[in-house]
Amino acid sequence: MECFCVNSQEMDNRIDPHFYRFEFIDFYKKLKKTKFELKTIDEISEKVTSGATPLSKGDAYTAPEEGIPFIRSGDINEDKSINFNEVLYIKKEIHEKTLKSSKLKKGDVLIAIVGATIGQVSIYDYDKEANINQAIALVRLNKGVNSEYVKAFMISTLGQKQLDRIKRPVARANINLDEIRGINIILPPLEIQNKVVSFMDVAYKEQKNKEEQVTELLDSINDYVVKELGIKLPKLENKMTYAISSKELQNKRVDAFFYQPKFEDVENAIKRGKYEVKELKEIIESLMNGFDFREFVNIGRVYLKVANIKQNRFNLSNVEYIPNFKISKDINLKEGDVLLTRKGTFGVSAVVDKDTENCLISSEIFRIVVKSEVDSYFLSAWLNSKIQQIVFNQIKTGGIMGHISQEALSEIKIPLPPLSIQNKIAREVKKRMQKAEQLQKEAKGILEEAKEKVENIIL
Repeated sequence: MECFCVNSQEMDNRIDPHFYRFEFIDFYKKLKKTKFELKTIDEISEKVTSGATPLSKGDAYTAPEEGIPFIRSGDINEDKSINFNEVLYIKKEIHEKTLKSSKLKKGDVLIAIVGATIGQVSIYDYDKEANINQAIALVRLNKGVNSEYVKAFMISTLGQKQLDRIKRPVARANINLDEIRGINIILPPLEIQNKVVSFMDVAYKEQKNKEEQVTELLDSINDYVVKELGIKLPKLENKMTYAISSKELQNKRVDAFFYQPKFEDVENAIKRGKYEVKELKEIIESLMNGFDFREFVNIGRVYLKVANIKQNRFNLSNVEYIPNFKISKDINLKEGDVLLTRKGTFGVSAVVDKDTENCLISSEIFRIVVKSEVDSYFLSAWLNSKIQQIVFNQIKTGGIMGHISQEALSEIKIPLPPLSIQNKIAREVKKRMQKAEQLQKEAKGILEEAKEKVENIIL
């Protein structure tokens, strides 16, 4: 517990105690001692705004090839890369009219102002048209201000401390646009701004080199698993025309995509491997998805969502919490359970460990409990393999946001070697994952060190 007094003359537009914590007051005193100009974002910007979100089941959305990328707070990141395969797309008329004021331009600074990713800062670094939702603040800077410098400032402690102060510590943290406009930016001459940017560029290149090593290592896991199972995938072709018999349609889907010949080629390749093949339902004790919950709290049980599940690992940096109450479904996670995302970014698997045991999962994640003759880590490694990803793409349903049904998942084919071989494969996968995690830590350390040096330059 903390107790402190604030003079009425010191009160701003906020009355919550968090805003007046001594650590923030002392930080602002330090900030004002700078020898450079101290400007607010409002003073150095020609525009500060945010977007809006059309109804999730409305007709504002469309297919990628017909629409405009609709960037959400979870889509932006520090390295400025956006996965346009995962974003939603809105109709051009919505982009041009309803959301006209939040159209993006290359060089715009983007700040996440709502939810789990609050405080994330990026730059829109693309020439293509795009728009944003209401969880992102768009900051378009005046000429003569280096947007890369402002980003570097905002991702350092100098910017993050201010964001920590102004965000409201409620169930769904948020910051309003007036508060974004009031953020203080130390603004040195352009020469020093450029020096900071160059310094960060070197750090990002070193980080990227580490991350490329991580990617190579993770890709090698897929090649290793497939080779150990003796599976050789033929060259796959996307045929435009093909015929199937009426018997194949019985009690199955009727969309042409599902019956593309390449999917049959994949299934045959799996069957021709070194080991017997079983359906998933034959090798598991249970298969169940979690539950939907949206009233998050600051302290409670960890609630895992799709964004927290990565291939063979977890990202627990931005987890949500829910109150403790009795759950009617058997989704209390136990060490060794296999998790698989089923909606949106579907087909991503990880095994529950000591850090994630007793967590709860969203309705968009499956909990798979395997039988004793199955190694959880082997199964997860297979589910993440590129071959299985092709199968997931086949069995998914839905248009803009695909998902996997429990019935379809239970029937997928799993190559099942003896347990000793599964254990061997699992051990090697773990070994490579540990090395990848070490490289990721080194990459993160490079950036953290660079941010500290940037602060020293600015101050």
